[in-house]
Amino acid sequence: MTGWDILNRFVSDTSPAAGTFLLLAAAVILIIGFARHGFNFLKYGFKQIEVSGLSAKIDGLSTQIGGLSGRIEKIEVRMEKMETRMEKMETRMEKMETNHFGHLKNYLGILNGVLLDKQIIDNETKARLDNELRGM
Repeated sequence: MTGWDILNRFVSDTSPAAGTFLLLAAAVILIIGFARHGFNFLKYGFKQIEVSGLSAKIDGLSTQIGGLSGRIEKIEVRMEKMETRMEKMETRMEKMETNHFGHLKNYLGILNGVLLDKQIIDNETKARLDNELRGM
């Protein structure tokens, strides 16, 4: 049985007065629905959220977003502080590396001289080692 069969049986079984009354009631409901909600009445019916309730929800969301933006700003400030500290640490590490390798090069240069004095290496080998140290 389809919907048309049910409608045909309903129309044939009801009296013309009852059918007219039902048709008028349906027309009144449709007019009131369109007057209050427009075309959304067909989509949502009478159970639509009132504008005041919707605006209250929007206000609540805007206050939550405001709170989140404050938190985000705090996080950004913290991140900037961390970046500054990291830059300082990088600068200190570069200074340490420079100092460390400078001392190491001096030590190796002195060691080459000592090895030459003890006649463990010859002048040619010392010259090659000194060239390597200059290249560092």
